[in-house]
Amino acid sequence: MLDIQTLRTDVQTVAARLADRGYTLDTAQFAALEAERKAIQIETQELQAKRNAFSRQIGQLKAKKEDASVLMAEVNAQAEQLKSLEARLEDVQQRLNDFLMHVPNVPHASVPAGRDAEANVEVRRVGEPKKFDFTAKDHVDIGEGLGLLDFETATKIAQARFVIMKGGLSRLHRALAQFMLDVHTAEHGYTEIYAPYLVNADSMRGTGQFPKFEDDQFAITADGLYLIPTAEVPVTNIVRGEILAGAQLPMKFVCHTPCFRREAGSYGKDTRGMIRQHQFDKVELVQIIHPEQSYAGLEELTGHAETILKKLGLPYRVMLLCTGDMGFSAAKTYDIEVWLPGQNAYREISSCSNFEGFQARRMQARYRNDKNKPELVHTLNGSGLAVGRTLVAVLENYQRADGGVDIPAALQPFMGGLQSLAPAVR
Repeated sequence: MLDIQTLRTDVQTVAARLADRGYTLDTAQFAALEAERKAIQIETQELQAKRNAFSRQIGQLKAKKEDASVLMAEVNAQAEQLKSLEARLEDVQQRLNDFLMHVPNVPHASVPAGRDAEANVEVRRVGEPKKFDFTAKDHVDIGEGLGLLDFETATKIAQARFVIMKGGLSRLHRALAQFMLDVHTAEHGYTEIYAPYLVNADSMRGTGQFPKFEDDQFAITADGLYLIPTAEVPVTNIVRGEILAGAQLPMKFVCHTPCFRREAGSYGKDTRGMIRQHQFDKVELVQIIHPEQSYAGLEELTGHAETILKKLGLPYRVMLLCTGDMGFSAAKTYDIEVWLPGQNAYREISSCSNFEGFQARRMQARYRNDKNKPELVHTLNGSGLAVGRTLVAVLENYQRADGGVDIPAALQPFMGGLQSLAPAVR
């Protein structure tokens, strides 16, 4: 969440910056809550001062062995008043906290202003889309032609937006995850994490999924738990409530998990294929970093995700998201979009963000600075990569005219040396 002191100091500037991302800050509501808080605090301070003065007088009267019962009765009455004021102050503080929980992060100064994806800025483009001497198919037709991709049975077992993969395609999916983990741990210095797939509400609030995106989560209501929408949630929450030594930073974690999303706000979008599923796998990169290093860290993390695409020989581009297209918690985001011949378009395969202290403030995740004082860390994360979408990209970019698919050289050691997937025999 935002620093309330920043709002108290210059709420209009914050409101103007949030307006760039299409969010209207209710400055009147904030002013009303602040006025109520100040009034209660002033009343509390005045009452405490009176109570302290009476207590001193009581002490003086008792020292003289004089009757202090009237003053003692007044002090007792003030104690009840103070208790009532404390309850009122706690209530208004909670309402201020609830107000802040719904306010998105302020965009970094380098983020271009814009309402939607049309205002995103292309930063770089790597690789040239392959030109086929046949009509390129999309991953659905390729996978079904291989006899290894089955949406109909998955819908029977669960519902739409699920898939069953078989044989070599399942192995290729697994190989991609293993390949990503090996690159990020061996070459980029991340520590591999195995994390819970179910988390509590505090963890969801910590990374910004709650309360904004509560309707998009699969809930296990009987246990008060939620299926994770991304490994960002359990991995970032490792440092919730912690005060780290400065020498521990940066902390770099990589985690492969299934992810679960109801996709409540995406009705009718990407209904065909594996682009937008209720269940999908992702290899997530998370960095817990010193505030002064977080923007250099964002460039590094984005480069780590790009490395996977380079090693797989997949064309892609990097987009700097505008203010109106960023996620709720992000201060700055790069989307990496891979080329999909079957769609004749670039599609998102990774989103890499710097949240600055937004998540850390929710989680109270801190480190000790040079003066040994606790200070908020900054948090970063990004997909390194979305496994299912990478599989889609491999199928479409490495497809052959006969319906088979060549396996990228980087993945062949993870496939027992297998060089291709052959089309099903009809």
